[in-house]
Amino acid sequence: MKNLFKILRYVIPYWGKALLNIGFNILAILFSLASFTLFIPILNILFKTTDLAEKGAEITDDKVPVEIVEIVGFNFNSLKEYFNSVKEYFYYQIEKLIVEQGEMQVLLYICISIAVLFFLRNLFRYLASFYLAPIRSNVVRDLRNKMYRKILILPLSYYSEQKKGDIISRMTADVQEVEVSIMSSLEMMFRDPINIIVYFIALLVINAPLTLFVLVLFPISGFIIGRIGKSLKRSSEKGQKQLGVLLSIIEETISGLRIIKAFNAINLSDNNFKTSDQYYTRTMVRLYRKRDLASPISEFLSTIVMVIVLWFGGRLVLSPETELDAAMFMTYLIIFSQLIPPAKSMTTAIYNIQKGGASVERIHEVLDAEEVIVEIENPKTISEFKSAVEYKDVSFSYDKAAVLKNISLKIEKGKTIALVGPSGGGKSTFVDLLPRFYDCASGEILIDGTCLKEFKIDDVRGLMGIVSQETILFNDTVMGNITMGTENVNEEDVIAAAKVANAHEFISKMEHGYHTNIGDRGVKLSGGQRQRISIARAVLKNPPILILDEATSALDTESERLVQDALLKLMQNRTSIVIAHRLSTIQFADEIVVISQGEIVERGKHAELLAQGGVYKRLFDLQSFA
Repeated sequence: MKNLFKILRYVIPYWGKALLNIGFNILAILFSLASFTLFIPILNILFKTTDLAEKGAEITDDKVPVEIVEIVGFNFNSLKEYFNSVKEYFYYQIEKLIVEQGEMQVLLYICISIAVLFFLRNLFRYLASFYLAPIRSNVVRDLRNKMYRKILILPLSYYSEQKKGDIISRMTADVQEVEVSIMSSLEMMFRDPINIIVYFIALLVINAPLTLFVLVLFPISGFIIGRIGKSLKRSSEKGQKQLGVLLSIIEETISGLRIIKAFNAINLSDNNFKTSDQYYTRTMVRLYRKRDLASPISEFLSTIVMVIVLWFGGRLVLSPETELDAAMFMTYLIIFSQLIPPAKSMTTAIYNIQKGGASVERIHEVLDAEEVIVEIENPKTISEFKSAVEYKDVSFSYDKAAVLKNISLKIEKGKTIALVGPSGGGKSTFVDLLPRFYDCASGEILIDGTCLKEFKIDDVRGLMGIVSQETILFNDTVMGNITMGTENVNEEDVIAAAKVANAHEFISKMEHGYHTNIGDRGVKLSGGQRQRISIARAVLKNPPILILDEATSALDTESERLVQDALLKLMQNRTSIVIAHRLSTIQFADEIVVISQGEIVERGKHAELLAQGGVYKRLFDLQSFA
């Protein structure tokens, strides 16, 4: 049940509607109880199944039931005495009404009263559901919003260990499972216990020994149901995990469809998917079979309890020493029968909550994931870059594998620093530490003499513009992609940024110009066009620090020339850190830093590094030969 309490925390903001739901449910229960406890004895009077004239003989018109506050005093016997007093008085009044107005007229009154009571009962049931609907929808919305916010905040290292499809599954299928399994059971969990308590009190008042005997039978039923519920939760957890695997396969297939077709891997991919899908299908078959046990088992157990009550209660009625007559026992059975639907509903709710519990745990694995990149209390603000960025003895590791080792480098404002070296040497990690995509394992990074961690994260990232090798565009318009993260921008500024990026010409030829949708990840554009839109985005942001991570390595010669020209315009009067494999593109840099195996092995200008005859010259000669 701890998973239920995790979800109930999200109900707290809607406590007003929750109280209304509970209140209307109580009213519906009371009207339902009134229809069974009052009108069944009335029908017995009407059709003369008992001699009620004798029971009402001693009651006069001015004799009314004793005030409950005087007689109850939290004493069960007093409550029973009061109930009997009300019952006898009511019998007398009905008998009197029959004598005065006739049986047909009283029957009409009873039918109208029953109709009114059931109308009110169902009205209040609807009102309870009316106020529950926004709670269900809003709680699921809040949960989904919180998960989305969390995946935005979690560090990039978290996603290197997770499958995208599984995360998507948690945000969609698992959240939906919470709505279907748990939120749909909320009303049952609040309404049915009240229902059972109210009916149970009525049964106690009618006959305590019989009711206490029944009470002993319920824990046995609950134990059986609980055992099956735990098994259901395990199957549900397996099913949700396997669904995440399926979504990962689908996501990877769509992303890599070109390669799958090119290497004739359609049948291989199809067989892999079918294997995973078959495992998921078998898991869900077991899950549905266990879930579908809820109704027949609860119904069978309820029938067994009802048979035992008939046997035990029948013995009491037939016993000459009992106070329980046939009419009261019939009333008892009818009221007891009203315990069965809420008991079955609670059984279904327990099964649903057990089934949804696996999804709650999967959701909270994301929500409770550690936010490695955290902001200190009362961080400093920074709005401009004044002097220098400095790396001081910086080290970083992935899963205990050292990537950077005691790196020290100072980058003066306005300078262009180029990072070169073999693949896997740590260049991208070096620049990823600056916007705090990751944090140093040791050492520190300073901006204008202050440690990076002392500033607000948003302020630090606001100083930087990033153009990466893998161009990240979104399924939006050209305008939406260029203005992403920048507020209060007019179209003239966007056009000016596009011109600097050499993108205005091809954008203006598109069907709707800057308002043309470019498709998923910019699929409607060429590689060079996508990169120039990415550069326009950085130009519009106008950052004082620019990070270029192999921004031209994946382009053809003509596109590279256009992009390189745009980059040169972008880098004017800015502090730039450029990662490049094509050494011809960074010969203009103020300083070239060679990183190999996580360490700075050489640094200097292009001519100086060639003269040293080290790693840089070897890389340059290889590219010249190529």
